[in-house]
Amino acid sequence: MRAIAQRHRLLGAGPDCVATLKDPFAFAALCRAQGVPHPAVTRDPVPDRAAWLLKRAGGSGGTHIRGAPGGPAPAGAYFQARVPGRAVSLAILADGAAIRLVGVTEQWSAPSPLRPFRYAGALERARREPPVLAPDYAAAIAAGIGRLARATGLTGLASADCLVDGPDWWLSEINPRPGATLDVLDRRPTPLLAQHIAASLGRLPEAEPAPMDAAATEICYAASGYAPMPPISWPDFVRDRPRPGTMVARHAPLCTLFATGPDSAATRAMLRGRAAEVRTLLALTEGHP
Repeated sequence: MRAIAQRHRLLGAGPDCVATLKDPFAFAALCRAQGVPHPAVTRDPVPDRAAWLLKRAGGSGGTHIRGAPGGPAPAGAYFQARVPGRAVSLAILADGAAIRLVGVTEQWSAPSPLRPFRYAGALERARREPPVLAPDYAAAIAAGIGRLARATGLTGLASADCLVDGPDWWLSEINPRPGATLDVLDRRPTPLLAQHIAASLGRLPEAEPAPMDAAATEICYAASGYAPMPPISWPDFVRDRPRPGTMVARHAPLCTLFATGPDSAATRAMLRGRAAEVRTLLALTEGHP
């Protein structure tokens, strides 16, 4: 990023901001300094392994998260204290001094024997449904995120992952980039890319209303390996499609499914139906050239 910035203007978080937010210990120290709740982190052996997780610094998608083993954390990894709660993500726009909340999504996982915290999908509720977070609750979390954004000079579209449990909440990380909820949230009158560019240039856009219906995405993981991937006529609701001839390992992300519906329950049901449709489509291609 520093090399690119010598020749071009970066649109989004700068290298110093990214270095701080993606360093687990620098981020934890920043949260303490700004009064933002954050799970404890350490590299030292932990006495109660069941109360801690092992994470890889810079990891994403939850596939790198394990239960804590004995001894110190391996090189490039660290321990993070387990905290209770449900996973939510706040998408924000930042201009280096202030933030604006774009939307709040609820998230879920797709555990596997080797990857118990593997990320699955995210959903934005319909406008008529109760919000994921009460307005005062969301405002308190956003205020904490705003303090971190100002301290680091964060700009552009970013996402903040939290765990919420009753009145308590913990900020687990800030992704200083457009996150996995981009497809879910990019349904406002102004495209999020345009808003990202404006915020990166110091012009924080006005808030725009969320769509009336709910929307969700879910990662479809490969039940078997494909070497190579056969040509497939993908349905329109499939995103992130692998190219024919490429290799997809077993349990690796295969594609992303997208659905909308009048409410959360209908949208999740639509996702389940579309996942079954993709599995059937894949089964029909196996064994055929």
